[in-house]
Amino acid sequence: MRPRGPRESVRRRIGPWIAAGLWACLIFSASTGNFSSEHTSRYIVPFLQWLLPHASLSTILFLHLAIRKSAHVTEYFIFSVLLWRAIRSERNRWRFRWALLAVLIAAVYASSDEFHQLFVPGRSASVHDVMIDVSGAILAQIVIWLWMRPRRDTVVS
Repeated sequence: MRPRGPRESVRRRIGPWIAAGLWACLIFSASTGNFSSEHTSRYIVPFLQWLLPHASLSTILFLHLAIRKSAHVTEYFIFSVLLWRAIRSERNRWRFRWALLAVLIAAVYASSDEFHQLFVPGRSASVHDVMIDVSGAILAQIVIWLWMRPRRDTVVS
């Protein structure tokens, strides 16, 4: 293995933070009026009606809501993974404090994102959405913990 120079070391430490920052920008852009329920329903509801032609309108609207809330979980799941990668730097293990810090950063960002939506026409702030976002961040840390925990090979004799 060749020795790493200072430039490569800095890139390895800064790169994950850039990825998390870019993902935060993507989340922020999803908080615009273009992604309000009114706008997404123009595309998702007709698709669901085509996909499920015998479903009632209430079922279609429920599925639209479920898709939108699943997007919250997915956004913050990915954000939490990216934050954890940035926090852990080059260390190849899982630490509770790193996971907690990733979740706390995601929670603060989710809260600020909902606050931002107060000022966006067609959007509103929701504590429930923050809770859904934080749930996605926590779920990510649980998955990482399960993935990173030491594997114990059991031998059955």
